Amino acid sequence: MNDMMTATTPAQPTAQPTATTPGMAGLDRLTPLASRYVDVDSLPWKPTPCPGIDMKVLVEDPATGLLTALFRWQPGAELTLHEHVEIEQTFVLEGSLADEEGEVTAGNYVWRPKGNRHTARSPNGALVLSVFLKPNIFLDEQNAGVQLR
Repeated sequence: MNDMMTATTPAQPTAQPTATTPGMAGLDRLTPLASRYVDVDSLPWKPTPCPGIDMKVLVEDPATGLLTALFRWQPGAELTLHEHVEIEQTFVLEGSLADEEGEVTAGNYVWRPKGNRHTARSPNGALVLSVFLKPNIFLDEQNAGVQLR
């Protein structure tokens, strides 16, 4: 067997990872490299700074800013003016989201580049899965400087 095919065992870190799923049962029993199987139904919905939009955090890493969450939008809800600090990706599971540039509907996907600024709304409600490399920062007067967490 040549060197390229020789199996090696990577070093095992001893510190806990900085990423976590808030409210996940059994987290204290996992080893640092164990997979995290998340019972999404058991996670709590928490409000965002914008009325009518709640979120379930699936994974977040405060050290890097990574955030993956489900967002539940009530009909007519609006995510006020905000800036994407890094790339944001959203897959719409139910309903639709719209902004000045267009609309993304159930079964479809949108991503926004770093620096994109917009106000998003959901005319009829929505359930979306969003991935942020770093959380959005609100720019409207009421929430200026607040991060979406």
